Amino acid sequence: VVNDVNAFLAPGAIEAVAGSSVGLVAMHMQGTPRTMQQAPHYADVVGEVASYLVGRANALQAKGVAKSRIALDPGFGFGKDLGHNRQLFRGLPRLVELGYPVLVGVSRKRMIGEWSGGRAVGERLPGSLAAALAAVEYGARIVRVHDVRATVDAINVWMELR
Repeated sequence: VVNDVNAFLAPGAIEAVAGSSVGLVAMHMQGTPRTMQQAPHYADVVGEVASYLVGRANALQAKGVAKSRIALDPGFGFGKDLGHNRQLFRGLPRLVELGYPVLVGVSRKRMIGEWSGGRAVGERLPGSLAAALAAVEYGARIVRVHDVRATVDAINVWMELR
């Protein structure tokens, strides 16, 4: 899998992967890694992220990439504040409706620390597990995590009890 935080915008990026058979993940980011957290703003974070990701998926498909190879990542924490991340999380079903697998990567992120009372990175497993479960509930097909065994166990138990 090639997971591109720039959503294959760099010159030649699409051409570099188009002829392969690997899965491709296009991620949303407002700004650049240097500027993304300097006053991020959205009128409608879910709508704007959805529109951007569909545009990137269409660009990939226009270069011959099969739709079945494309997944979308809303880019939690990449040019988004806590409020944007909350709205985006709750709006995951709208992103799922776009027809591509959605990847959620929030494991141990600062937003998990903030939402769990200021926990340090090493203390964010419970919050990360809760977020992974919520992501799956909202339709995410892929969760990117640090604590694989704990996350798999939590999802398996949760699915048995649903």
